[in-house]
Amino acid sequence: MVQGLGDAGFSLTFAAIGSALGTGVAGMAAIGAWKRSFIQNKAAPFILIAFVGAPLSQTIYGMILRNAIKSANFAASNQAALMLMGLAAGVAMGMSAWMQGKAGASAADALAETGKGFSNYIMVVGVIETVALFVMVFMLTALPQ
Repeated sequence: MVQGLGDAGFSLTFAAIGSALGTGVAGMAAIGAWKRSFIQNKAAPFILIAFVGAPLSQTIYGMILRNAIKSANFAASNQAALMLMGLAAGVAMGMSAWMQGKAGASAADALAETGKGFSNYIMVVGVIETVALFVMVFMLTALPQ
């Protein structure tokens, strides 16, 4: 077992960066949508928070993968492989979170404007989520036991 940020930490770090970007983008759109609703004297849909929070799960996937990499049966000479696995997975999960946030931003705007389509929008957010799940699962299955 090899310890340190350079191995497993990359998966968590880059996934969390993507989550921060995604929640930030979706959050700004939700705030704008709520503001528009208030100006128009319409009810501000609280459900927009679902789009804002969706990218947070990638941070959890990055943490799960970090812990699995740290406990995997790697020799100390495989530090480069650990770094590459964590980095590649973290970037992929982070991009998923960022794109999920961008889709959530569009969904928040559309839902607040029309009051319709939540199930369609959440399906798109879920498909983007699947990318991060695939990365986590495929990396977990690639680790030595």
